[in-house]
This record gives sequence, C-alpha cells and structure tokens, in this order.
Amino acid sequence: MAIEKPRVLIVEDEPTLAQGLADALRFQGYEADIAADGERGLSMARRGAYDVMLLDVMMPVMSGFEVIQTLRGEGSRLPTIMLTAKGAEEDKIEGLGLGADDYVTKPFAIRELVARVGAQVRRTRRDRGDGDTFEVQGVVFDLGRLSAQRGDEEILLTPREGEILSYLRSHQGNVVTRDEFLLEVWKYPTANVETRTVDNTLAALRKKVEVNPADPQIIKTVRGKGYRWGD
Repeated sequence: MAIEKPRVLIVEDEPTLAQGLADALRFQGYEADIAADGERGLSMARRGAYDVMLLDVMMPVMSGFEVIQTLRGEGSRLPTIMLTAKGAEEDKIEGLGLGADDYVTKPFAIRELVARVGAQVRRTRRDRGDGDTFEVQGVVFDLGRLSAQRGDEEILLTPREGEILSYLRSHQGNVVTRDEFLLEVWKYPTANVETRTVDNTLAALRKKVEVNPADPQIIKTVRGKGYRWGD
C-alpha cells in the first residue's frame, strides 16, 4: 500500500519564491498548496489536513504573526515554520512566542528548508502513531514516520524515498521499470522523459539503507529492465 503523501501549506506573497518552494517539495514527494496572503492562508489552514505550514511573516491583508496567533487561539496544533527576514531577531522571538515550531531566515537554502519540513512531518506522524513498519536485512523501516533504524543509527527518509520503498515492496517479486517509477511514483504524465532522476534517486537511497551500496540486498537492479525488492 502506498504511503500517504505529507501535505505542506505555503503561505508566501512572493510568487517566485512560493512556486520555487512548492516545486522543490513536490520533487521530494510532498503535496504542496500555496496561499498568497495571510487571510487566504488562514482559511486554507483551517479546512485543510496539512502536515506542515510554511508561514511568511510580512504579508498583505494579514501578517504571519496574526495567522499563527489566530490558529493557536482556536486550538490548532498545525506544525508551523516561520519564514523571517535576515537579522530580524525580534521576529523569531515573537513567532516562537506565538506558537511557531521553527523558523528559517531568508535567504535560505532550499535543502535546509526541506530538511526542516521533513523533521516536522516525522514528529507529527510519530505523535499520531502513523506507521507502516517492517524489517528487512537488519533494517527496521517505518514508512509512516519516514524513518528507518539500523542498530543505533537512525536513517531519515524523504517522502519520495518512502514512496519508492513502499511501491517496490508492494510489487515484491516483480521488476519495476524506470518508466513505471516515473508514471506511478513521480506521477509524470508520460514516461517518455530523458532523465536520470530514477537512477540518481535510487542510488542516493541505497547509500542510506544498504550495508554495502555496491552490492545491494534491499533494492536490487535487474540489468536492462529496472529494479526489484530484495528477497
């Protein structure tokens, strides 16, 4: 069974930044919605089942501070990462005081922000007790929480990596082709895409979960065809 994609609400009035964040998150396997002002963001946060909200401080109609203050006053526990201006230490303090869970200072590295979103998702799903847990080759996977454990080592997974593992495991015994991955996991409208995305993502995932990535036992390559779940 495929894992449920984490959903992120981006409340940001800079269209280019908002779209860039949405694209980066979607590439990693998240679902992402955008609200261009605080009032719209508040409305969407109230009615949407989101795992995380990215909330800019300075916005038209309603500021990020007003949004988080209103939500917390209504009892919402939606994990929220505030996006603050460089050097605005008072914004960080005020945002955390109003109930934000984390903050990132602009300009920021997309990879850092995606990592912080992942941390909030794992915490939320751990608290909810979500999970699809199994063990293979000495690694205990918990796809609901997007994590794995090998001995004392915790391995953090992206939503995309969780989807790949889930899809391979649900098709155990069958070869999954690159085209099938692109269509079913990446949701590309056509598999006729010149891309190394699948191979690069699988290589990175093997480095995380395999004892010896050069001799993989969990994610096996079927030469000339694709990949399959290890026996």
